[in-house]
Amino acid sequence: MSSTETPLKQAGPVLEDAVPAREPRRKGARVPAIVLNLLALAAGIGLWAWLASLGVQALPGPAAVAGRAGELIADGTLADNALASLRRVLIGFALGTLLAVPVGFLMGWYPVARGLLEPYIQFFRTVPPLAMIPLAIVLLGIGEVPKVFVIFLAAFLSSVVAAFQGVVGVDRTLIDAARVLGARDGTIFLKVVVPASAPFILVGMRIGLGSAWGTLVAAELIAAQEGLGFQMQRAQLYYDLPTIFVGVITIGLLGLLMDRLLLLAERRLTRWQETR
Repeated sequence: MSSTETPLKQAGPVLEDAVPAREPRRKGARVPAIVLNLLALAAGIGLWAWLASLGVQALPGPAAVAGRAGELIADGTLADNALASLRRVLIGFALGTLLAVPVGFLMGWYPVARGLLEPYIQFFRTVPPLAMIPLAIVLLGIGEVPKVFVIFLAAFLSSVVAAFQGVVGVDRTLIDAARVLGARDGTIFLKVVVPASAPFILVGMRIGLGSAWGTLVAAELIAAQEGLGFQMQRAQLYYDLPTIFVGVITIGLLGLLMDRLLLLAERRLTRWQETR
């Protein structure tokens, strides 16, 4: 045995001991999300029923609210009001998103547009959309337009910032690589910037949707004759707590359904993005 082989053989066990062996990844039992959702729902209803049984502030229980919901469904009142509110939210949200995406892209891609538009965007973001209701009534009257305008404003201000951040947050290396390959600005924008901004835009849409539903009740204070907000306000006059609860739950369910649809679209459009 040569003198050079002895140190190598002696070093072998030392190197093996220095490198820790990889432990197999433990695969724990993962509880499906739907099971956790149902458990949380059952726990919430149980807590609600317990508080109602204690007589906390004359809180109606789940059975009373369910009975009132059945009455409103049977006479068609709940469906009519829900459709009226849903129509307002969809129109305001769609208009706000359609305008927010191009404005956000302009601000993110062109420094001149950013300098001209950003002060106004930041200014109106600090003003709650609900504070615009008196101005909307004076300028736009008491019809459907001011209601949709307030919802539109809430959705627009949430979505435009997300679109802008999506553009400015694109990895500069991708843009430089596309330019090296001979791509023009238009091609870079469509093939690189827009796909990379998609996750930001969709998140902004989800936030804008929440803001739209959040301003719905206040928007329907503007001389509304139908809608979930109108139904809740009228029930307040008669201290009809079950009807108020039905309105709150209906708004929550409609908003949750629309949010799940946006989340599904986000997963389909951003499959390339690594998620946990």
